Amino acid sequence: MRFSSGTSRVLRWAIGVILFVLLLPYVLTLAYAVVTPVSTPMLWRYLTLQRVTRTYVPMSEISSALPQSVIAAEDANFCKHNGIDWSGLRAAIDDADSLNEARGGSTVTQQLAKNLFLWNGRSFVRKGLEFPLALWIDLVLSKRRIMELYLNVAEWGPNGEFGADAGARYAFGKSPRDISGREAALMAAILPNPVRRSARKPGGGVQRLAGLYQGRARNAEARCLSVKSR
Repeated sequence: MRFSSGTSRVLRWAIGVILFVLLLPYVLTLAYAVVTPVSTPMLWRYLTLQRVTRTYVPMSEISSALPQSVIAAEDANFCKHNGIDWSGLRAAIDDADSLNEARGGSTVTQQLAKNLFLWNGRSFVRKGLEFPLALWIDLVLSKRRIMELYLNVAEWGPNGEFGADAGARYAFGKSPRDISGREAALMAAILPNPVRRSARKPGGGVQRLAGLYQGRARNAEARCLSVKSR
């Protein structure tokens, strides 16, 4: 099939745009080693004139109980995997019979990739984009930086509260530096759905999860978050 010169230019332009969109997250990831990012949910709320509350805080200003609780709740092998927990993913797929139906198995790094560059929902397309992004993020950023970014872009409230600072102040009226182990576990327990779950007024299910995560957090492998670690 032969194309006219005009059609060829349009085709080349379209291919260039697609390549730019696909490669842009990889370039931005390098910048995010030092630059403060915003998430796609935050951008959507900005564009639709909805409320966004977020104050970026470094790891040094966040209680160590929070990342430990997040590891206990979301990604027990965070310090060991390369961005994807293949054993956890296989277990989730086996339980669900398909990648599209799998619950769990997504690492903190994968969730960060989704929050920064992709969209909500479960599909092969999104997972196909998410996997290489997670591997790249883990390659070029330290584990400490990955966790810091995640804690600062995760949604932690029902009305546009993003990041640990906004989440802790909304739920407990205090900075994330001052939250207790129990409060950190409550925050970790609502991460899947902060609109329907509340750390401010936790129901029985959230309280039970928080108790489980608080116990696990005491033994959470978090040495990779130390200042001297990669």
